[in-house]
Amino acid sequence: MKIVQKVLAGIGFLCLAALFINAFQDAPTDENLEKKIINDYNIYALKVPDYLEFAGEPVPLANPDILERMDKELLVNTYWQSNGLLMFKRAQKYFPVIEPILAKNGIPDDFKYLAVIESGLTNARSPAGASGFWQIMKATGRENGLEVNDNVDERYHLEMATKVACDYLKKSKERLGSWTNAAAAYNAGNYGISKRLDEQKVENYYDLLLGEETGRYVFRIIALKEILSHPKKYGFNFRNKDLYTAVTTYKVGVDTVVTDFASFAKGFGINYKILKIHNPWLRENKLNNASRKQYYIEIPEKGHYSTTP
Repeated sequence: MKIVQKVLAGIGFLCLAALFINAFQDAPTDENLEKKIINDYNIYALKVPDYLEFAGEPVPLANPDILERMDKELLVNTYWQSNGLLMFKRAQKYFPVIEPILAKNGIPDDFKYLAVIESGLTNARSPAGASGFWQIMKATGRENGLEVNDNVDERYHLEMATKVACDYLKKSKERLGSWTNAAAAYNAGNYGISKRLDEQKVENYYDLLLGEETGRYVFRIIALKEILSHPKKYGFNFRNKDLYTAVTTYKVGVDTVVTDFASFAKGFGINYKILKIHNPWLRENKLNNASRKQYYIEIPEKGHYSTTP
């Protein structure tokens, strides 16, 4: 009996020793941990495409300065992965609204990427007061026929704001001679780009010495165009069902005062929050409308929201 106990004790000791040895071997050393990090997460240099263009106008990549600036924007926007994925998601929702308006107004399709870098395809507001997808200033909006006040601000109306952006870009192209210059002018102003071209005695954006923001501006547009056009190439993986989709809506004409939009929304089976999501240009809980102007308010079709009014 004692012999059996000794044998069992010996076996138990050997098993325990084996466990300690395995635990010691599996314990992550600094070297093993470093190898794991290197193998699990890698950063790669990107090859700048041999040919890039914006609105049909070639980017002079043979110029080493241009090549480096393009490389920078591709790197920055490729490895800002969370932002990149959001751009893919929002583009699926909003590009179908923007694209036909650009086409109807004779503006190259590439300018939809200008809205991406201006606002991230959101109704953003800058410290300077530029607002909406196209970051339009109050004065510019009013000069181009938008209503801009505390009650209604049509810079937040995507279709109307896109039309204003088209008008501005068309005038810039006529004045500055190229779509690339027009894109830069959207950031620095027509006068700003025209003045720099005259001062530096050149004719196009790529030959200009500019400040940081405008100097990067067109390169950022082209980088977003390249990345959003070739997701797999730049390491973005998603399914169609991961992208955002637009909610189907219908328009309700209103040519009177609305004293309470919360009650107005309830009459259509939605709540105030949902009404404002689809009509961000309505800035207050009422519509003054002293002039009895005809407005069109977007109402979502039934079945999209389960939220109670």
